[in-house]
Amino acid sequence: MTGALLRALDHFNAAHPWDHNAHHHAWILRRLPAMFSRALDVGCGSGDLARLLAGRADEVLAVDRDPSIVEHARSLSREYTNIDFVADDVTELELPGDQDVITCVATLHHLPFTTTLRRFRNALAPGGTLVVLGVYRERTAGDRMLSAAAAPANLVVGWLKTRARRRRGETGRPASMTAPTKPASMTFTEITEQARAELPGAVLRRHLFWRYSLVYRAPSAAR
Repeated sequence: MTGALLRALDHFNAAHPWDHNAHHHAWILRRLPAMFSRALDVGCGSGDLARLLAGRADEVLAVDRDPSIVEHARSLSREYTNIDFVADDVTELELPGDQDVITCVATLHHLPFTTTLRRFRNALAPGGTLVVLGVYRERTAGDRMLSAAAAPANLVVGWLKTRARRRRGETGRPASMTAPTKPASMTFTEITEQARAELPGAVLRRHLFWRYSLVYRAPSAAR
């Protein structure tokens, strides 16, 4: 791909920003029970997913270490009395146990990988569900092929989503895209190997738009 083409793509993407993580929220919800008691959303950002969880949960604990984005999430969620937004580092926060659902979107690569997964596992209630959406470092030919396939789809989706936002009177970058970013350090193979060592039975898969998912269901309590 030429330098001129790359610059043209960058210019288009800058003019048509869209949240690749929020794009997967519906997919995440389909992995969760219809109703549940307690949920923990790690790296909640502007609270988009936390609000969706609140429609199914009795209570949601939404955590992000950026106080400004947490305050923004609170301002967008005033009608949701069952969400508790907390500005804290999840690696230092004492996680409440017996969580029926834990979600973690585009955050795990900022945290100690295996230690954090172990903490999530210990915080899950019997039969609880953990869903992670993350990013990985490309290494294999399969990674590069999926990335190449995502590039034209990214243009189409970006154009459609930007058009829809403008019809609603929305301009600029979505608030959910203001969080600091960090490149992934682990490959998908490394993520899979380490995750399955901590979470036996976890299901991992690559997704379009440079993401992977991890779904783990804790064993049910013995009768």
